Amino acid sequence: MSRFLLVVPPLTGHVAPLRAVAAELVGRGHDVAWCGPEPTTSELTRAGRVYAAGDALDFAVERRPEGLRGFAALKYLWEQYLVPLADAMVPGVEKAVAAFRPDVVIADQQAFAGALVSSRRALPWVTSASTSTELGDPLGAMPKIAAWVDGLQEGLRTRHGVSCGDLRFSPDLILAFTTISLTGPIADVGAVRFVGPALAPAPPVGFSWDRLDGRPLVLATLGTANAALGRRFLAECVDALAGMPDVQGLVVDPTGELLSDEVLVVKRIPQAEVVRKAVAVICHGGHNTVSETLASGLPLVIAPIRDDQSMLAQQVEAAGAGLRLRFDRVKAPDIRATVTEVLTEPAYAAAAARVRASFAAAGGVVAAADHLESLPR
Repeated sequence: MSRFLLVVPPLTGHVAPLRAVAAELVGRGHDVAWCGPEPTTSELTRAGRVYAAGDALDFAVERRPEGLRGFAALKYLWEQYLVPLADAMVPGVEKAVAAFRPDVVIADQQAFAGALVSSRRALPWVTSASTSTELGDPLGAMPKIAAWVDGLQEGLRTRHGVSCGDLRFSPDLILAFTTISLTGPIADVGAVRFVGPALAPAPPVGFSWDRLDGRPLVLATLGTANAALGRRFLAECVDALAGMPDVQGLVVDPTGELLSDEVLVVKRIPQAEVVRKAVAVICHGGHNTVSETLASGLPLVIAPIRDDQSMLAQQVEAAGAGLRLRFDRVKAPDIRATVTEVLTEPAYAAAAARVRASFAAAGGVVAAADHLESLPR
């Protein structure tokens, strides 16, 4: 038996794959504990043993200013989120390591505190890459921005008394919850192990399945963190799908403000189950939604909002498994035309099926746990 400490930020998409891995490890007889900002970490993991590391309210994604794009979004992410999050989490991670005495720390790629504390204590640590954004060196063509990011990391290492390398990448093992069929070739694979998505069961959500009328189902969702920002786009989706009588549109509007007689509009859904009944998905490019959709072999229409979503949309397009739209400009006729194209052109479904096959072959949570068990202690 080994003891694994999972260090995570208070972000649903980053916790979700590790929940599935944690369940697999527990099933194999290992001891697992979590560490992250509270109370969100307990809410997201639904785990019995959670060590607090910071106040989640200070790092709620809803506090991020709307409308940030390009370098402004990257600057905010690093200066106002990732670096302060690391500083705030380090004391709690230190206490968790001292109390739990893990053999291995598994640190989400955006929870630098896990890498900092592990390096300071000479503990083996693993990177959980819940999204593939960083794997392809997106700043390689922008040396000044890359140097700026390196400087921020150097400041973290100096403040916390460590001399390790890039905090985003463990030198021993990086679990990438995707496959090369989606990311495309990676120049320096190194310690990266592509295991495909780790899809954990979601909390039960009530849904009236009898409201599905038997027509091909097209789902539109922007996840849980974009409620206010996504209202205009979701309204355009309602109008677009209302003009497609041969399909049934299902739009998830967490605000409950949108109304339609032609389209089914709900506040919440059991997403994985609904996706399995759909023929296509419109989304913002969140990694979990993209993974769930492609794991079902469905084509995507993606309107990225921020962060890694633009790169994921690019990967989906390059793989031939979907098309991309402009989130802040697209209108209903464009959405309708794009959905029609991915539904009527067989190449999109065929490409999505190829990605699905690569996901299945990668091994998912079983492969992730195998890699963790084989890590030298």
